[in-house]
Amino acid sequence: MPDPEPEENISGGESGGGRAATFDPATAGTRAEAVIDRLGDIYWTKTYGGRPAFECLVRTVLSQNTSDKASQPAHDSLMVRYGGTDPRESDLAAALAAADQQTLAETISSAGLYNQKSERIIALADDICEEFGGAAGFDEFVKNGDPDAVRDRLLEMNGVGPKTADCVLLFSGGRGGVFPVDTHVHRIARRMGLAPADADHETVREFLERDVPAEKCGFGHTAMIQFGREYCTARKPACLDDPEACPLADRCDQVGVYPASGEVVDPAEASE
Repeated sequence: MPDPEPEENISGGESGGGRAATFDPATAGTRAEAVIDRLGDIYWTKTYGGRPAFECLVRTVLSQNTSDKASQPAHDSLMVRYGGTDPRESDLAAALAAADQQTLAETISSAGLYNQKSERIIALADDICEEFGGAAGFDEFVKNGDPDAVRDRLLEMNGVGPKTADCVLLFSGGRGGVFPVDTHVHRIARRMGLAPADADHETVREFLERDVPAEKCGFGHTAMIQFGREYCTARKPACLDDPEACPLADRCDQVGVYPASGEVVDPAEASE
């Protein structure tokens, strides 16, 4: 089940890594901030942070190369089998380090690539138990350690890329100024002209974290994903047939989108 929408339109806060954000495109300091502010008029904003770090890491691994619709049931089944009757008192890392790989693979099969993901999760659990003593120690490190050191250590872990590391920092650590870049964010930022058309994921992250205030990055990440699913899809963005159908049409460079011909290409191809 998705998180219930809050009663108030808020972002940041103590558990979200920053103060409440004001969404006003007219006063935005950069074009990227103006885009995020406009998204603040469309989507509910939320606070982030506070999720158990290892569970967040596992959840993000399960989501790799698949949809939330497929990965969420896998996460739920994993938690039922390995999370214990009271997750606050059990050690998920210890339980998964001791898990039978084939049983875990069957448990998370809805997420796809389940053999690879089950091996990866068990290896991560082993690593975390050995270095941090279990899930609680890892949680302490993620939430209170130096953000750069936490990110560097996460990236050293097998199967953890920049997006996974940044999601753990954001959703568990509640770190301000962290803007995870998934396929939607990567496409939209380049298509709109917020980052170079040929930028890789890390370069897009650098541009967004530079141009979007720290307290708005978490909301910007989730809002751009939602916007990518509803309006700025990969093959048929809303502006292709009707510019007025997109609420951000006046903020977009339409890099790689050609309404006259109906063609849509990757922004990097449009820059060639």
